[in-house]
Amino acid sequence: QVQFVESGGGLVQPGGALRLSCAAPGFSLDYYAVGWFRQAPGKEREVVSCISYRDPSTNYADSVKGRFTISRDNAQNTVYLQMNNLKPEDTAVYYCAANLMRSRCTTPAAPAHEYSYWGQGTQVTVSS
Repeated sequence: QVQFVESGGGLVQPGGALRLSCAAPGFSLDYYAVGWFRQAPGKEREVVSCISYRDPSTNYADSVKGRFTISRDNAQNTVYLQMNNLKPEDTAVYYCAANLMRSRCTTPAAPAHEYSYWGQGTQVTVSS
C-alpha cells in the first residue's frame, strides 16, 4: 500500500522557518499534482499549497502567500514546502498527498477528497 512520508516538522519560534519534505516510496509522483495540507486541533483539514507536475504552476492558501514556497524535485521524487516567517496560527499537522485526477493545480484548489496516499503527517508547532 502506498503511503507518503512527511518529515521536517518541529517546534519553532514565531518568525522562524522550517522546510518540510514529502517522499513517496514505491510511487512515482510523475504526472500528478501534489498538495500540502494541514489540520489543526478541532479544525478541518485545509489545503495549504499545490504544485503541478510540469509547469510547475503553484497555488497557495491566502493565509500563507508570501511566506510559504512549494517546490518539487522530480528526479528525487520529492516535494518540499519551505515555510518562512511562521506564525502561531500555522501550528498544525502537515500532510502531503497526490491528486491522481490531475497533473496541474486548479484555482480554486482541488478539495482534499481528490487526493490520495496520505501519510502520517508531520507536526509543526509555532510557539515562543
